[in-house]
This record gives sequence, structure tokens and C-alpha cells, in this order.
Amino acid sequence: VKRMITAKHCKEISVHVFNDVGILAQLTKLVAEKGVNIRAMAAWTDNNEGVIRLVTDDNLRAMDILREHNYAPEEVDSVEIPLKHTPGMLNSLYETIGRGGLNIKYLYASAPVSDETCLTVLSTDNNDRALVLLND
Repeated sequence: VKRMITAKHCKEISVHVFNDVGILAQLTKLVAEKGVNIRAMAAWTDNNEGVIRLVTDDNLRAMDILREHNYAPEEVDSVEIPLKHTPGMLNSLYETIGRGGLNIKYLYASAPVSDETCLTVLSTDNNDRALVLLND
């Protein structure tokens, strides 16, 4: 599979929350009402703690509104990769990172079936090296 990758650094917003019913709805409503578009999102829980990761079109505004409502958002370095939405592209990405000796800490991707491109967000133990490997 021939890769057509243009990986770049990106900043995710990371928010640690108490795992409670409605917290995702509340947080995403605040961001939407501020006019910020969420381009990608991941959320998971570990017992009573939830972690929410957002890639937005305006982190500054998103973080401001979250702080105003007593969240403690942080910006986290990660890598953003628009991939051609075809079979084998994620596998190619994983193999490239693995051959480079990097460990993926987390990854999430999103694409409607009708789109030609999917947005993939990941973090490794060396994001600078991941960019070199992926853009080679």
C-alpha cells in the first residue's frame, strides 16, 4: 500500500473529569456554544475518572470556556495525520511506526464511509521521530 501521508504536530485539549452521567454532553455543549468545532474526539474512563481528548479548530477559545466552567483543560502534544480512507492505510501507519522503534501511547481515528480521508490522531513516545518516519 503506497502511503500518501502528511503528518504534522497538533495540540489536543485534554480534560480529566469525574466520570458522571452527562459530562460529555455538558462539555461539548460549552465548546459548541463558543463556536468551536470539534474535529476529532476520544473519551474513556478508568474507574471514577474520565479523560476527554479534543482536537478543535480553536483551542484557545475552547480552553477559555472550559476554564470558565471549572474544568482544567491542558494542551497535549500529539500528531495529526490525514490518511486516505482505503483498506490497509492504518496498517501501513502502524508498521512504519513499529519499524522506527516507536511505541504508540494512544490513537483514535474518524471517517464517515463517504469521505475519502480519515483524520487520525496519535501520540508516541517520540512524536518528533514519528513525524520523520511518517513523512518520509
